[in-house]
Amino acid sequence: MPAMASRSAVLSLAEAGISPQVGAPPADVLDPSFAPSERDGLLVIDVQIDFMPGGALEVPGGTEVIPIVNALVPRFKHVVLSQDWHPPKHSSFASQHDGKSPYDEMQMPYGAQTLWPDHCVQNTPGSAFHADLAIPAGARVCRKGYRADIDSYSAFFENDRVTGTGLEAYFKELGVTRVYVVGLAYDFCVRYTCEDAAARCGTTAVLVKDATRAVGLPGSVDAAAEGLEQAGVQVVNAAELRS
Repeated sequence: MPAMASRSAVLSLAEAGISPQVGAPPADVLDPSFAPSERDGLLVIDVQIDFMPGGALEVPGGTEVIPIVNALVPRFKHVVLSQDWHPPKHSSFASQHDGKSPYDEMQMPYGAQTLWPDHCVQNTPGSAFHADLAIPAGARVCRKGYRADIDSYSAFFENDRVTGTGLEAYFKELGVTRVYVVGLAYDFCVRYTCEDAAARCGTTAVLVKDATRAVGLPGSVDAAAEGLEQAGVQVVNAAELRS
């Protein structure tokens, strides 16, 4: 069954109502020779308030990725920020299921689904990108999880594994053949984005491991490592990146 395009596809900052921002100082971790080409893209996954310490769905150490992300951003011509963008009462929220708690698992029509605390609700402070994140004027925003009855971990496909976000087509139009992936969280949205890039979209996927952090549910980190290896994702730290 062919993937369906998202109605929102990939947005400019103006279309998303987001302003460029300088962000916090970058980490001094990259080799000076690292110079991505026009066929490379940087995919920054869900660096949003609700995933930061004190947020509704806190990823331990989430703010620690930002300096490395900010070092990478100016090296790339093509930068896409994914944004979890849930409507209120989203089906993946544990609050919508009697007797269920956050991090329980239940079956949805599209398969097994982890239930989450309410988070990244559209147009709430928690859905915003972190103020320390560097957002260049030419960046694009890929929103996901905005359909009330389907969650979306991957920035390429929603959890039904059929509905596309528009990101695959966007990168193909640009001629991008390799994507570097950073952000939150390693064991869910980063993992599935990388796997889809490598196994479904036919691009080379490079996960910058020290620019990610994990939610860390029981078994989730080991499962992510196994899935990434099986998909052929390259896993490196930022200091190891070379052109």
